[in-house]
Amino acid sequence: MELHDVWFVLIAVLWTGYFFLEGFDFGVGVLTKLLARDRAEKRVLINTIGPVWDGNEVWLLTAGGATFAAFPEWYATLFSGFYLPLLLILVCLIVRGVAFEYRAKRPEENWQRNWEQAIFWTSLVPAFLWGVAFGNIVRGVRIEKVGGSLEYVGNFWDLLNPYALLGGLVTLTLFTFHGAVFASLKTVGDIRVRARALALKLGLVTAVLALGFLGWTQLDTGDAWSLAAMLVAVVSLVGAIGAIRAGREGWSFALSGVTIAAAVAMLFLALFPNVMPSSLDPAWSLTVTNASSSPYTLKIMTWCAAVATPLVLLYQSWTYWVFRKRIGTQHIATQHGAEPAH
Repeated sequence: MELHDVWFVLIAVLWTGYFFLEGFDFGVGVLTKLLARDRAEKRVLINTIGPVWDGNEVWLLTAGGATFAAFPEWYATLFSGFYLPLLLILVCLIVRGVAFEYRAKRPEENWQRNWEQAIFWTSLVPAFLWGVAFGNIVRGVRIEKVGGSLEYVGNFWDLLNPYALLGGLVTLTLFTFHGAVFASLKTVGDIRVRARALALKLGLVTAVLALGFLGWTQLDTGDAWSLAAMLVAVVSLVGAIGAIRAGREGWSFALSGVTIAAAVAMLFLALFPNVMPSSLDPAWSLTVTNASSSPYTLKIMTWCAAVATPLVLLYQSWTYWVFRKRIGTQHIATQHGAEPAH
């Protein structure tokens, strides 16, 4: 296996980690409006992800940086072609971080309500747009040869096709289901019971949408490996729904994580050896070969990743262990601004 193939796999792993971790805190952000009945319950939900949300976003920075260094042509075409949706995602992530930090800075009800609205919308929009973006990457975009280089020649409206929009609905519902399972795993009392009930409903909707999207992907660009990943994703999702119905939140969370990992794996398997297919002419597609950096660059990156990645994993695992306790409304201070965002 060549180094550019290795880095294609590593980037897939980084996106898997990002969607697994950021997926549930996007979901919890959406649940602040769908599940929470009052201010105290919103604060419970926000506090379940308060210590970890910023660490989860490190995976996005790492995935983006790895793409830039390992496949500069992929990175350049992706960010030029998907400029508006990626900018919107970036703005949402910035506002979301500010909302977590500033929500509790003042005790006024309107102040906190406005920031909670921001948390909801800046969780929902990226959860949807990531599915749209990856749907377009797998489906292919309008890339053609201009002069001596391959360039994106489409527009924003080309990205809003039925396949990509279905992908957006899948990521939105899957992340919200993942977040509901996480909320049931991290809370106590009535909110835990309602989180389990909502997770069951969300899981059924997710299963229908995911089966349609993954089946469409398999028919269009799949092979035997992607079919195997699809089957793992479907079986894991069914298992997660069954586990949450039985009240086994830990198993359900693990299986919903496997669902996300298998779904991401399927998309990357369906994509390989392309990194960005051309919908105009397969000869104009960006591949792991023509979009990659030099072997020397990839070699240096591999050594750096071998040293840094275990340290990051150990630190993040320790963070989750420290903040592993369940919380409920009884743990929320009476003063609206009393609890920190992280």
